[in-house]
Amino acid sequence: MASSLDNRVDASLIALRRVLRATALYERDLAHAAGLTPAKLRVLQILRSKPGGSTTPKALATQMGLAQATITAMVDKLVAGGHVAREKSDTDRRMSHLVITEAGRDTVRNAPDALQQRFVNAFERMRPWEQAQLVASLERVADMLDAADIDASPVLATGDHYIPPEAEQ
Repeated sequence: MASSLDNRVDASLIALRRVLRATALYERDLAHAAGLTPAKLRVLQILRSKPGGSTTPKALATQMGLAQATITAMVDKLVAGGHVAREKSDTDRRMSHLVITEAGRDTVRNAPDALQQRFVNAFERMRPWEQAQLVASLERVADMLDAADIDASPVLATGDHYIPPEAEQ
């Protein structure tokens, strides 16, 4: 009886390790192909999907579920790389808009498929009850790892792109 439990424990740990490994391999491939982290690629994808390729830093932070300081740090690097430009608002000079550049659009076009997009595509093909079961199981795994309260955006990445609020000063 114990060997059956041991097999399930090992099988679950192996499956979890495979998810972590797939995420790490994707990050490496993306860094090699596009020179970006998954979170920075997601910023570019969001900008590209917006009318005029533009949004505010606040709206971007809200959509990604990240602190504005985290977005600012990522955008600073994207601006330095020529992927994004900051433009002053025509209506409010205190506000700026983030605009994807042509280089940013090229990067998104040439980047490997996002790992989370592969997940989304497969998830959407599941029946509603399977989706609910999977979400419940993943939330349970997060609880088991004491990770339920960790702030995270919907980007599959092993790197930490979250800046705690106390560090935002």
